[in-house]
Amino acid sequence: MNQFTTDIVDALVKKQDITEVFRAHLETAVSTLLATELTAFL
Repeated sequence: MNQFTTDIVDALVKKQDITEVFRAHLETAVSTLLATELTAFL
């Protein structure tokens, strides 16, 4: 399993809201994408 699925399973086991898990991983993915795009542009 990767970190995303581990976090989802952990949240489900603890009966927490998984929206925060999705938001955090989406934020990381978008930040990485933008940083990579900026590096390639420069």
